[in-house]
Amino acid sequence: MFQYLMQKRKQNLWSFGPLSTVLYDITEIDSWAEDQSFLELIVSTKKREARQILDLTPVKELVSLKWNMYGRPYFCFLALFYILYMVCFTMCCVYRPLKPRTGNRTSSRDNTVYVQKMLQESYVAYEDELRLVGELITVIGAVVILVLEIPDILRVGAAKYFGQTILGGPFHIIVITYACMILVTMVMRLTSTTGEVVPMSFALVLGWCNVMYFARGFQMLGPFTIMIQKMIFGDLMRFCWLMAVVILGFASAFYIIFQTENPENLGQFYNYPMSLFTTFELFLTIIDGPANYDVDLPFMYSVVYFAFAIIATLLMLNLLIAMMGDTHWRVAHEQDELWRAQVVATTVMLERKLPRCLWPRSGICGREFGLGDRWYLRIEDRVDPNKHKMMRYTEAFKAQDRDNYEKGSEKLESNRDTLCKKDLPALSLSRNTSRTSSHRGWEILRRNT
Repeated sequence: MFQYLMQKRKQNLWSFGPLSTVLYDITEIDSWAEDQSFLELIVSTKKREARQILDLTPVKELVSLKWNMYGRPYFCFLALFYILYMVCFTMCCVYRPLKPRTGNRTSSRDNTVYVQKMLQESYVAYEDELRLVGELITVIGAVVILVLEIPDILRVGAAKYFGQTILGGPFHIIVITYACMILVTMVMRLTSTTGEVVPMSFALVLGWCNVMYFARGFQMLGPFTIMIQKMIFGDLMRFCWLMAVVILGFASAFYIIFQTENPENLGQFYNYPMSLFTTFELFLTIIDGPANYDVDLPFMYSVVYFAFAIIATLLMLNLLIAMMGDTHWRVAHEQDELWRAQVVATTVMLERKLPRCLWPRSGICGREFGLGDRWYLRIEDRVDPNKHKMMRYTEAFKAQDRDNYEKGSEKLESNRDTLCKKDLPALSLSRNTSRTSSHRGWEILRRNT
């Protein structure tokens, strides 16, 4: 249907042999002047068949023109600017204001040697002023992120804006959460509240993870971001429910077993939160089974750890690997299509957020050709030489049939005086001649094909 509509709306400029120039009407397709354009509808749909339109003329040529002329340079510049911004934020966190701890330790396991400075002590030296400049840049960047993201949420809707992987939904959640963590850290710094390391560490992780969003600008890396999103929010989310049940059960068992033991000899299970964390590390085979062979271990520890190793390592981890392998196989079969959809979504996003002076409208105004105020895209089409030759054969055969018909008509005019006697044979002769010539021509055409 889309191809039919495009063929009805196109205008042929000229053709010479296998070459032809066509004007395609892109008034309602281009996203430059539309509140909700055709391109945005295609990339926001959940149906895979609709994304095949992105490979058709003139959508393919329009997206390629926009991406190569403006989209890719702006996107690469935005990626470089964001990386420099994250480096600035990271340096501010590394050199955050700290002072030596003056209080006494309350426990032998207390390992704190530095504490956070108060607001009055944080900006005294020249190095503190340099850090203040970086912190101001970080806060301004967080405010700009919120200002740019919130209008799109209100326009599109939260469900579609955060739920579509093609539109970068999970990355929008990450970047908005990062900006909120930056503002929370600023409030805690201004009020001299201890514990700013919590939102600061979250912001560092989320900010650097958001760098993966810019991989969609490269064909080699773009499909992998789709795979990561589908694995995290599809396979891994379902798997985490099962993992949480297993970890909760075995961590409780390990804590009960070592509850009566001396924590200095085997400190991995000295309290319940540490038991949960240790069991999580055991589940992912990050550490080996903790054991101190200088002391006697409870017998139930060996029994529980044996069951845990069978269920967690051999069964559930291999199940997760199989699920992720199936997701990778499914996404790999449509990676080119997904990358084109990512390019379109990125182009529409940049086109809406950049000033119009930096992104002129693509195409040609129809007033230049006397076609009104509609906008057109000029595309040069080259017909396949074999197909062009077959078309010339067909036209030649049609011309030969017309010549035979004209000869038969002339013969009928010359024999008008004897029309009653020779009308039927002459007519049948011309028809037979035309049919024989046409049949011979089409036989040649069939052999050529």
